[in-house]
Amino acid sequence: MKLFLDTADASQWQLPAGCPDVQGVTTNPTLIHAAGLPVSLATCLELVDRAGQQRLAELMLQLPSADPAEAERWLAKLLPASVVAGVQITIKLPCHPDWQSTLQTVQAQGVTTLLTGVSNPMQLLWARQCGAAYIAPYIGRLQADGRDVWPFLQACVNLQDGGPRLLAASIKSGDVLSRLIGMGAYAATVRPEFAAGLATDVLTDGAISQFNADIKASLGGA
Repeated sequence: MKLFLDTADASQWQLPAGCPDVQGVTTNPTLIHAAGLPVSLATCLELVDRAGQQRLAELMLQLPSADPAEAERWLAKLLPASVVAGVQITIKLPCHPDWQSTLQTVQAQGVTTLLTGVSNPMQLLWARQCGAAYIAPYIGRLQADGRDVWPFLQACVNLQDGGPRLLAASIKSGDVLSRLIGMGAYAATVRPEFAAGLATDVLTDGAISQFNADIKASLGGA
């Protein structure tokens, strides 16, 4: 499974030892605002540059409106910047019919697309029909709404062969992450602090302490 970091704060784009390499970073207007930045083309261009400096393979950016003309203006700047930075950009759009024209505009330029907020099987099938490369369900929101997410996520995994790849969004539980890995989900997004918190484990630390104590006891306490 590939991991993407869920933050627009470039100072958090490095994980500690014990964590796997990340594929890249995913952002959206909420994450950009949370980082204290304006949701603007200038901000996105700066994020592309920072991603290149930190040698990230991929950066996912969400367009701010369903206006195809605005999408063209943004792409006219973002695509050359991504080439200079050596970063693949994926354009995120909400999974909603109001955004279909903008999705087609982005895809016409050969840009990888992600439909975000996918929440039910009809949206999943529509995303496949539209040719989206990724889909991103918000698992926490689905669970908070009382839905059984696992049949839906299994359907997402089943359609990965020839269809959109599952980018399970905003994972906040090790158990959920383990289950997604076991299902064969293509990727997940996590907060940096969540990933860093799993770099070590109290059970691992306890085993190390036991090993050290037993080594000392085997040598007669020397």
